[in-house]
Amino acid sequence: MKKLNLILSLTNNDNDYQLEQAVAAQEAAKRLGIDLQIISAENDAITQSQQLLKVIQSRSEKTVDGIIFEPVGGTALPQVARAAAIAGMGWAVLNREVDYISELRRAFRVPAFTISSDHEEVGCIQGRQLAALLPKGGSVLYIQGPSESPAAKLRTAGMYDTKPADIQIKLMKGQWTEASAHRTVSSWLRLSTSHQTQIDVVAAQDDSMAIGARKAFEELPDGKARDHWLSLPYLGCDGLPNSGQSWVRQGLLKATVYLPANAGKAVDMLTHALRTGTMPLEQTLTVPVSIPAIESLAPPPAAKHQARSAGSIS
Repeated sequence: MKKLNLILSLTNNDNDYQLEQAVAAQEAAKRLGIDLQIISAENDAITQSQQLLKVIQSRSEKTVDGIIFEPVGGTALPQVARAAAIAGMGWAVLNREVDYISELRRAFRVPAFTISSDHEEVGCIQGRQLAALLPKGGSVLYIQGPSESPAAKLRTAGMYDTKPADIQIKLMKGQWTEASAHRTVSSWLRLSTSHQTQIDVVAAQDDSMAIGARKAFEELPDGKARDHWLSLPYLGCDGLPNSGQSWVRQGLLKATVYLPANAGKAVDMLTHALRTGTMPLEQTLTVPVSIPAIESLAPPPAAKHQARSAGSIS
């Protein structure tokens, strides 16, 4: 049996979820006995397109049998997908719903599919987490992913769908990395208006950005302002065992949303399809989960106050 050769293109190599995607894919490749090359797009859609076209057009003796990629931009590279299909390569898209997959499957009979976390549900879970933490309302500093990212848009929409109306949101932008959120929050803190803004929770659309925001507040001079910011609940997403879940246990994050790393499953599905000649499911959604359970985030009922007058003596 020919040894399969797959390419995995990830958005960057500076994000805990992307790193976990790489690990999951490598473990699957080793178990299945296939070759896997991983490339980083460095958060640039043009770079990603050029990298994948170079793979597709390569005259190397080592034929590529399939490509798995997580899109950086908003288009999911339909022309690149078509070029791969014409070349007879399988095509799997991570964490994105795309409308061209049906055409690829029909026109070229190559294994083509998407596997994604349910990003709207991710946002819905964060909205419920906010509701549990702020039963009387409040204000949230909310750090989104890139503007062009459909995942970021869906997470934001889901959050707005489930958060109560008396919770106000102040939006900021990040790039799915700790460094980007650190820069964004640090810049905001240099504005005089930041000192007049009441914030009750800091939430981000991934764990690394939540930690980046927290590090920006840690750099404030010692004093009440720094103590206040660091005492707030911080929320993230991805919830991987060695990062998000660990940060929850350490108290750096109040909660996260666990998303399974989909790249390993994509390697399994594409390998099976190529070896058997069968067509995988066109779309697979994995289910996110709140860590800890949302019910545990609600503040405990206020204890009954049994005060005695200061002058009473028994």
